[in-house]
Amino acid sequence: MPKQTVFALVTFLHDLFTAIWIGALFALLVAVLPGLRQALGMGPQLKKTMDAIQRRLSVAVYISMAGLWVTGVLLARRASAFQGFLSFADPYSTYLSLKHILVIAMVVISLYRSIALVRRGGAPTPAQEKVKTGLLIVNLLFGIAVLLLSGLTTAYGMAPPAPRG
Repeated sequence: MPKQTVFALVTFLHDLFTAIWIGALFALLVAVLPGLRQALGMGPQLKKTMDAIQRRLSVAVYISMAGLWVTGVLLARRASAFQGFLSFADPYSTYLSLKHILVIAMVVISLYRSIALVRRGGAPTPAQEKVKTGLLIVNLLFGIAVLLLSGLTTAYGMAPPAPRG
């Protein structure tokens, strides 16, 4: 298989994993949670339904996290502009490093939400529910920033255009 085809497949998978993770955050905050709140109110049925939805989505999100790590390593190995993990040597490296910092923060927030806040046992307090929702919002904002930084790394990682003339 030609190198370009492999690169295209790895890039596709990286983009797909990104779309799944950030898309799940966006869908939960913009459509699912408000729709369920409107339909079910703020009672125990809302929590039960949201927990079921989040359990199903978390499988896809965790697979996406692992897939992003694997495909990200493969993409970095191919990028001639790559200066190393968390390097700030040039604009490309700086944007990529900021992206990695945000992704690491997103992983930590996701794990904290699902392990510390959800699986503690017993019914969460209203304050815990607020924290969970707030962290979901933070993760979505970080995800949007990751998309912006991805665009910047692509723009700065490309070879300059050939001179005309």
